[in-house]
Amino acid sequence: MENRQKREPCVIGLDFGSDSVRALLVNARSGAELSSGVAEYPRWKEGKYCQPARSQFRHHPKDYLESMTQAIQAAVAQVSTDVAQSVVGIGVDSTGSTPAPIDADGQVLALRPEFADNPNAMFILWKDHTSVSMAERINQLAHSSDFPDYTRYVGGIYSSEWFWAKAAWVSEQDADVAQHAYSWVELCDWVPAVLSGHQHPDVLRRGVCAAGHKVMWHESWGGLPSEAFLTAVSPTLAGLRDRMYHEVYTADQVAGYLTDEWAAQLGLPAGIAIAVGEFDCHMGAVGAGAGAHDLVKVIGTSTCDILMVDPALVADKAIAGICGQVLGSALPNMTALEAGQSAFGDIYAWYKRLLLWPVEQYLRDHPDVHFDVAEFENALIPQLTQAAAALEEGDNQALAVDWHNGRRTPNANQRLKGAIAELNLGSTAVDLFAGLVEATAHGAKAIVDCFVSQGVDVNRLIAIGGISQKSPYVMQTCANVIGREIVVAESEQCCALGAAIFAAVAAGVYPTTQEAQAQMASPISRTYTPASAIANLRATRYAMYRHLGQSLEQLSQDRLDDVTSLSKEDA
Repeated sequence: MENRQKREPCVIGLDFGSDSVRALLVNARSGAELSSGVAEYPRWKEGKYCQPARSQFRHHPKDYLESMTQAIQAAVAQVSTDVAQSVVGIGVDSTGSTPAPIDADGQVLALRPEFADNPNAMFILWKDHTSVSMAERINQLAHSSDFPDYTRYVGGIYSSEWFWAKAAWVSEQDADVAQHAYSWVELCDWVPAVLSGHQHPDVLRRGVCAAGHKVMWHESWGGLPSEAFLTAVSPTLAGLRDRMYHEVYTADQVAGYLTDEWAAQLGLPAGIAIAVGEFDCHMGAVGAGAGAHDLVKVIGTSTCDILMVDPALVADKAIAGICGQVLGSALPNMTALEAGQSAFGDIYAWYKRLLLWPVEQYLRDHPDVHFDVAEFENALIPQLTQAAAALEEGDNQALAVDWHNGRRTPNANQRLKGAIAELNLGSTAVDLFAGLVEATAHGAKAIVDCFVSQGVDVNRLIAIGGISQKSPYVMQTCANVIGREIVVAESEQCCALGAAIFAAVAAGVYPTTQEAQAQMASPISRTYTPASAIANLRATRYAMYRHLGQSLEQLSQDRLDDVTSLSKEDA
């Protein structure tokens, strides 16, 4: 014990993404990133339990457990035993809302033999939109005169990406799961519970982040929505409220302590602090060094945007069209306003798949042809990016709307779809790619405008995530379109770094998150300044984007009205 106290304390941040988990080992005094490990989810990589055409995306809990183990072991293997034994805490973040049904012992149903291959018994990934109709039912009830408006502090619209819509939808579709689901749990709450052996629903500590932003928890109505409301959403939710939780915690608090079994498996000291979990974007904002009125964009397959403000600024005012306003869901003493785009990098990946299809089909039909399709695939987006960056800015390029996976902010609507317009016979693959990049930048501007138009100032834009590190073209386009300077955090793993910061506070290395953040947060590596010469062009293009989006939204509503009308006639 005496030797351990002399060492520099270290912490680990775990970041559970859509495709993989990252473990970042950090010196808690200096903030130096000492090592990291990344492990992909094996079943997810094989496409198991997913049906993209139905927007069904599920993760098996074994993917998380196995990949987490591999990632931590890889990070620990890169440092000395002395450093590994100096680890004093672990912090956890995850995508969200990513809930799963658990039994009375807190075990995810898919870990039981009878549910091992049932997608409904697994974690329902954030981008799973199978519960659109259930989200609409929640909104209808919340906006009626029969109940309080439980959507008031989540932007006024409940999304199919969130907890209750998924729990109710799955329970109505699968009676066996509904019967055996004692409760439901978010991924960011489940992992700390597993590591600390506190999985039982009576002791499992739930974070205010997931509770406030996705489960409609708010003190003004006594925590969770009422039993009457939940059973009106779905009879399958009857009794679930009492089996959930009555208290929530910020991420600087302790969820439990690492068990002997996990310590032996991971190569870490037993009994170290496990911090309460939080969503990735919120921890990313902390890892990026954000403070009041810094809008942090976590840019990856989708985006999650976090803007922190003094609680007194918003007080009881509800900010419309966003994904929630929760005191303590990022920095414990500030209110975090969440927004985001349902697809960003996913749109570029979709376009790549579109272009690759004829090549892959040809190679399947002609097995004698030798061609390195993997090398071609890896080069495709960089080639498109280089060519698009060389295009002259003008108003004759393709115009796109970025709702390929629905819209998250402003005003969540997962029924919406994307579009590409303004094409002619001279339009090229590069023109279309440039239009798609511009569309994602337009979506980013719409979020900034959503805040500013409601009296919430945005003083600084900070970008983190893979795309911010890898694509100057995308980032410069965003700066030009938004008309604001964008700074990029240096760390490639700001979310995991934020988790590490909370681990340091939970472990007692620092008394407050701000003090830990001051020593450990990432510096800024690059700044993108908007091109003032094309400001008028950018304003025109944004107006065109808004007009096209309004037309698409009306088309979507007309289509829904037609379907509803036909259903009534059939009935």
